[in-house]
Amino acid sequence: MPAPDPLQTLARLFNLQTLYHDGLGQLRNAPPEAILSVLKSLGAAIESRADVPSALQARRQELWQRAIEPVTVAWQDQPLRINLRLPVRLAQLPVTGEIVLENGERIEARFDEIKFALPIIKEVAGARYIARPLVRRAPLPLGYHQLHLRVGDLDLESYLFAAPYHAYAPPEPNAKRWGVFCPLYAIHSGQSWGAGDISDLAELARFVGEMGGQAVATLPMLAAFLDEPFNASPYAPVSRLYWNEFYLDVTKIPELAQCPAAQALLGSAEFRRQLEAARRQSLVDYRKVMALKRNVIEEMLDKFTPLSSVRRAGFENFVAANPDVREYAAFRAKGERERKTWPYWPEADRNGALAPNGYDERAQSYHLYVQWLCDEQARWLHGESRNNGAALYLDFPLGVNRDGYDVWRERNLFALKASGGAPPDGLFVKGQNWGFPPYHPGAIRRQGYRYFRECLRHHMAYAALLRIDHFMGLHRAYWVPEGFSADEGLYVHNRAAEFYAILNLESHRHQVQIVGENLGTVPPYVNEALARHKILGMHVGQFAVSTDPSKALDTPPSNTVTSLNTHDTATFMSFWTGTDIEDRLALRLLNQEQAQQEHDYRSAQRDALVRYLRSIGLLGDDTAAAAVLGGWLSFLANGREDFFLINLEDLWLETAPQNVPGTWHERPNWQRKTRFSLEQICAMPEVVNVLRMIGDIRRRMS
Repeated sequence: MPAPDPLQTLARLFNLQTLYHDGLGQLRNAPPEAILSVLKSLGAAIESRADVPSALQARRQELWQRAIEPVTVAWQDQPLRINLRLPVRLAQLPVTGEIVLENGERIEARFDEIKFALPIIKEVAGARYIARPLVRRAPLPLGYHQLHLRVGDLDLESYLFAAPYHAYAPPEPNAKRWGVFCPLYAIHSGQSWGAGDISDLAELARFVGEMGGQAVATLPMLAAFLDEPFNASPYAPVSRLYWNEFYLDVTKIPELAQCPAAQALLGSAEFRRQLEAARRQSLVDYRKVMALKRNVIEEMLDKFTPLSSVRRAGFENFVAANPDVREYAAFRAKGERERKTWPYWPEADRNGALAPNGYDERAQSYHLYVQWLCDEQARWLHGESRNNGAALYLDFPLGVNRDGYDVWRERNLFALKASGGAPPDGLFVKGQNWGFPPYHPGAIRRQGYRYFRECLRHHMAYAALLRIDHFMGLHRAYWVPEGFSADEGLYVHNRAAEFYAILNLESHRHQVQIVGENLGTVPPYVNEALARHKILGMHVGQFAVSTDPSKALDTPPSNTVTSLNTHDTATFMSFWTGTDIEDRLALRLLNQEQAQQEHDYRSAQRDALVRYLRSIGLLGDDTAAAAVLGGWLSFLANGREDFFLINLEDLWLETAPQNVPGTWHERPNWQRKTRFSLEQICAMPEVVNVLRMIGDIRRRMS
């Protein structure tokens, strides 16, 4: 038997998976140079294969000298088990210590030894270590605690997460809920300024609530670069800790009534001309709309700044309760002065701290003010949506813009010499490189996942459901090392149990149900873990259409959010007519022969779908697209899923998608407005009738 490859052994010790099946079922082995690059990003002292033996010895020594893991999970109603790795000289000494609870209370850390017939002893670099497994059976209160132990002259510390084993679930287990999805930027009304705002989302929630729905889902509404630099993608936010002031309803800001200058600006002929031009455009002009809003807000800021009032006190209380917002505002002000991203700033400003004279204080004040306003309007929206019966279903993006605030502030938490992505699959035969830096798994554990917890809380304060994008990434993340193509990446495994503990604990504290986006190439153990922890998965009807007329559709499973499609797939009408295939052909993602094969298969799917819906009584003689859509939605609504989500644009047979994955300049992603205004949508029979039908079906099933 050949000796194991030292490089592969080193990769395993860093929790790398270099051999894997891609989305096409092909076995892939990452190039050695890519493995070396990722190992270096993870902290291995390695430049070439010549360094592997010394790096391997150092890693083994590091792991055994890590006497306790930086994070320990204690599941509710289960014994707490830890495994100490100690020098043999400490093998018989007592283990003492305390647990400092989240509220500051201290309790004795009393553990029992777990005896094995043959103790595990390891010799590394001439030193001998022993594994000492311990168990604590006394219950712990839920929370984020600190474990402090002492063995002889050795002091040990670990974050201790005491968490429910299951995520939060609503108290009505048999209720069959449903809701509507639409990106907020796409919604537009007679009152909004060329793109949807928070008031529009509240109005949509009111309408859906009247139809009997329980939630309105939208894309991330997080801070973005909307000038120079510019990146409007909701999945490349500047920060996952702050909202995007683009979505403010300026007319609801209380200072407007006391600010003659802002009122005069709103009433000026030039302002009205620009506003009407922004409203007429079929695509959202982020720069123009943001400039219009900012001009008015800055007038209000000038009026607001010198005031001593209840409003001013509320602002100061917000800043005091969120001390990092000053740093965020300074970061945004610095970016506006430099008009380039932080990696190109002067060296002194690139390291997570800014000199007070390095940015414009007025710009900082603007960003402080709008974050306070965002918080106010988001809280108002949260209350309005719940009171009207349709709460918020928010989206937690996987990544963050590498040029944004979070990466600048938390540099050590991210692997800046790599990008997140995905291996080749049927849609992306060359793989995907998403551009954002992945978490450094060791670094985020060493800080007790503070950043991840803060980001979750920012969303959960306002949501009833929270979708976690690319949920598989909590188990294993696909890294594309710098300088390598997307099909030359490899997987880096995380400590999934620690992520689940945080999700479960925070979901119970905020009473928010978690949805794990588990689409694409997902190993079975991910779905098994979702089920164990009672986190909802996703089922997309479009992916479950066969060519068998006797069973063309899969029944949606329980414990899922079911939808016909997603923002990343074809709309119903595009799927039905095959225009999505033609678009992929135009983008050269398919050749002519492949496109024809796809059209032939799609035709067989259409025929099977029509025949199957007829056989189960959900479609009559009318086989027009609208009738098929109604039958398909009825089938999905009759499923066992926990939540049924309807793409609002499908209801008027929209063909254009909101996003075409893998494109940037080629398609107007994240810009297209809904074909109709919000007022028109709420009065359209084809919308109202379908939503009432869905509401009736879901009520009967509850």
